[in-house]
Amino acid sequence: MILADKIIKLRKQFAWSQEELADKMGVSRQSVSKWESTNSIPDLNKIIKLAEIFGVTTDYLLKDNIETIESINGEVEPTINSISLNQANRYVDMKNTMSFIIVKGVLLCLFSVVPLFYLLSLVQTQQMDIDSNTATVSGIIIMLVMVTFGVSFFVRTGQFSNELASIEEDEFELEYGVKSIFKEKLEMITSSYHQKLSIGIALFILSVVPFLYVAITNGSTEKILTMLCVLFFMIGAGLYIIIPASAQYNAYSLLIKEGDYHPREKDKNKNIEALAAFYWPLLVAIYLGWSFWTMQWGVTWIVFPVGAVLFAALVGLMGLISKTKS
Repeated sequence: MILADKIIKLRKQFAWSQEELADKMGVSRQSVSKWESTNSIPDLNKIIKLAEIFGVTTDYLLKDNIETIESINGEVEPTINSISLNQANRYVDMKNTMSFIIVKGVLLCLFSVVPLFYLLSLVQTQQMDIDSNTATVSGIIIMLVMVTFGVSFFVRTGQFSNELASIEEDEFELEYGVKSIFKEKLEMITSSYHQKLSIGIALFILSVVPFLYVAITNGSTEKILTMLCVLFFMIGAGLYIIIPASAQYNAYSLLIKEGDYHPREKDKNKNIEALAAFYWPLLVAIYLGWSFWTMQWGVTWIVFPVGAVLFAALVGLMGLISKTKS
């Protein structure tokens, strides 16, 4: 293996772009490009610096017959995973399957409050011979059953974790020609993805319109409860459109390491995931605690839209802090 190939291999192993390696070397990106394309050879000082940056011996860089990566301390560096076309396609298929499982769980949890609103609306219209306490208790029981089934779908996604880890958690590189295939696939679905994203966001925004209209026009309690059900169904429709589309788009982006999955974005994404893992369970706990304490389920749902806006603000603040530090 010649020097140019070794520089490419090591750079990819560290998930660096040519620009990032150039910054570390104190040279231009064009210089790195020429080294990798064999149009020029770095001088001895640059080779010594390359060895220091990559943590390998100069012998490994200079001797073509040495192909096993040797670190400065004599240890052999682990090679990164090489992902074939079949493995990449299987990864995308698993992400698509997971997305539909997650959608089912999300919709069950989201719609779990609908039976409660429906029963309370029946009490208001006196279409059923039950009092409000019985309707509330029955609605809460149905809600808990639906949430239980919803959580079971989330648990089922764990069956994919081991196979996904080799791509999502470990360093990898795509075999020759695979990246261009998925880059083309990403370009093909980009327009459809943004269209679906727009429709989903529009449904989220418009979902509150029927409820606000009834509330402003002093509609009956029955109508208000009905419009709350409509609100949740519109939100559910938006999620049903967005989640699978985003899963496929993100899977392609991760494979070719573009967008949010570019090496420069890794640390930011890890921080966002850590925040989400703490934030959303806390928000659900606040919602359930407030709801059971006040029994005003028609009011406490406001926690989620407010919480979503706050989460977006926190993510934006994290990005601003990250840019300031850099």
